[in-house]
Amino acid sequence: MNDSKIYGLIAAELGITIKQVSATAQLLDEGATVPFISRYRKEITQGLDEVAIDKIKIKTATYRELEQRKTYILQTITEQGKLTPELEQQIVNCWDSMVLEDLYLPYKPKRKTRATVARENGLEPLADWLLLETDEEANTHAKSFLSETVKDIEQALEGARDIIAERINEDAAIRAMVRTQFERHAIVSTKVYKSRESEAAKFKDYFAFSEPLKKCPSHRLLAMFRGEDEGFLKLTIAPENEDDVLEKIDDHYLKRNTSSSKHISEAITDAYDRLLAPSIENEFRNLAKDRADEEAIVVFAENLRQLLLSAPLGGKRILAIDPGFRSGCKVVCLSKEGTLLDDDIIYPHEPQLDAIGASKTLQLLVAKYQIEAIAIGNGTAGRETEDLVRSIQFEPPIDLYMVNESGASIYSASEVAREEFPEKDVTVRGAVSIGRRLADPLAELVKIDPKSIGVGQYQHDVNQVKLKRSLDSVVESCVNTVGVNVNTASKSLLTYVSGLGPQLAQNIVQYRTENGAFKSRSQLKKVPRLGEKAFEQCAGFLRIPDAKNILDNSAVHPERYALVEQMAKDLNCSVTDIIQQETLRKQIVPQKYLTEQIGLPTINDILKELAKPGRDPREQLKTFAFANVRKPEDLTAGMVLPGIVTNITKFGCFVDVGVKQDGMVHISQLANRFVSDPNEVVKLQQQVTVKVIEVDLARKRISLSMKDV
Repeated sequence: MNDSKIYGLIAAELGITIKQVSATAQLLDEGATVPFISRYRKEITQGLDEVAIDKIKIKTATYRELEQRKTYILQTITEQGKLTPELEQQIVNCWDSMVLEDLYLPYKPKRKTRATVARENGLEPLADWLLLETDEEANTHAKSFLSETVKDIEQALEGARDIIAERINEDAAIRAMVRTQFERHAIVSTKVYKSRESEAAKFKDYFAFSEPLKKCPSHRLLAMFRGEDEGFLKLTIAPENEDDVLEKIDDHYLKRNTSSSKHISEAITDAYDRLLAPSIENEFRNLAKDRADEEAIVVFAENLRQLLLSAPLGGKRILAIDPGFRSGCKVVCLSKEGTLLDDDIIYPHEPQLDAIGASKTLQLLVAKYQIEAIAIGNGTAGRETEDLVRSIQFEPPIDLYMVNESGASIYSASEVAREEFPEKDVTVRGAVSIGRRLADPLAELVKIDPKSIGVGQYQHDVNQVKLKRSLDSVVESCVNTVGVNVNTASKSLLTYVSGLGPQLAQNIVQYRTENGAFKSRSQLKKVPRLGEKAFEQCAGFLRIPDAKNILDNSAVHPERYALVEQMAKDLNCSVTDIIQQETLRKQIVPQKYLTEQIGLPTINDILKELAKPGRDPREQLKTFAFANVRKPEDLTAGMVLPGIVTNITKFGCFVDVGVKQDGMVHISQLANRFVSDPNEVVKLQQQVTVKVIEVDLARKRISLSMKDV
């Protein structure tokens, strides 16, 4: 495999050195994970971050697949006895999959076509003759090709034209030219099927729509593709002026003006209409879809990252409520570790109205379990339940938090939830999930399929394999960025730790259950099937808060414990002293500890970690209260309200202002300046102040602005 050439291509694409690419690829081939390489192998990669390492991982796999495809193509053409030195060089030096397939097309085994039938009827020499554009009359020359299967002159000429059309379609230079015309001038157009117009109201903007493909944003493309998939829209992609494309093909094939020329011209038109245009359009459909998918996946991934890294409340005793009207509100009490202590049900709303009884139950539970915070799901009856809880005078006062419950019902019915709470029904599990989300969003949300969390853009329309890979990568990155307490983490959370996976995560939980809490990182080596490589990859990301060795609760990797101990020895103190005393840390001279394996990046990371060992990188959670509005009808233009950012897209963001329906802040309304990316201005779960611009009750749309508020 030509890895050196691959590394050169990737280095040029990413603007980094070949050495960085080859070193990173080697680490990946050896089984190292992206988080591990990014954190603990900075000297080898010369400081590449997770994004660059992940791109190297993807591109290396893509180019290696292309190499395998080239090997197969060369073998196939060789077996046909048609591989020339020139063609071999073209294939070997090709690194564009579409161009490679163009080169292969004339030799690709194909089903029976009009051209293959014509060849079987002996008409290929006639096609060759027509392309010469001689002065001899075409009809006269065609007579010599009549046979039992070719009954007349027109059939002979038609067969010859079919052969020419297929040759034109398989001409790599012509395909490249047509592809260039699509790249420069393609228009994407949609029109509604008249028979379904009455059902297609949500696609009204695309009933008669056209736009240059290269200017069409991803969310618009995905909307049009969805309309087509649902049978409402007809979508086409074609150059703005297809006559120009045909003229360029004419210029390539038509050199004279003879009786043969008109047959070549007919073949050109047929080749374009029947073969070339549909083929290249299909390519550009796929390219446009891939591009739109990638942009949507990037948006989803960034939203997911922000959500997973949103501020945790931390280890506090929490009372969580899953609100409801008819079926009541399910209440659970959780310990600081998230253990379910108790559950109950209250009926503070119609039809089984018992607000007094509900208040008494909440007061008793708060007192009994010394509750420190209350979490309320933001779904049905959420605001009404919030009103009830705020009306209760708790002593001492307790902070109340509205928690986004998107996906809680998915979790409550999942196998993970059934394993955790086999004796409890889905409503109890849902309430537990709401409470745990408040304590630690990351630890709880990893149990849910990211697509169900509600922060995506057309997540069900994009390539599901690419989406899953991207979202899994984000979850892995977030889990390892924060670090995991190995003695409290669920199997779901441990699964995403560098070097583990579902089976080792299960083995860790099982070992913990049978042997009690881990006392040290080295004890992990006793877990069944957790070998040296897995230990190397996971150890730095697992935390043991009460370990005898204080470094076991830090991001310092065990392979560098000896280095830290040497620093302490040189200062005539303990490692604990270094962590507790800034004056001692300042006396450490990094250059003194440099070796061939250990550079300044690693030493500086260690010193930062010693200053704040095991520090959670996430922000502190802030309390929040909605304004006194309950439903969209309560809103009027000009109102200024507090809100929470719930979703971010390419065209703006969505904000919950407490009326059970998110409002949208268009990108043009995010700030008093030009904004190219909403992430420049807002983050998920950010508390913002917005102004109501318009409320369209019929279309269920709330337009908001963050300008001048």
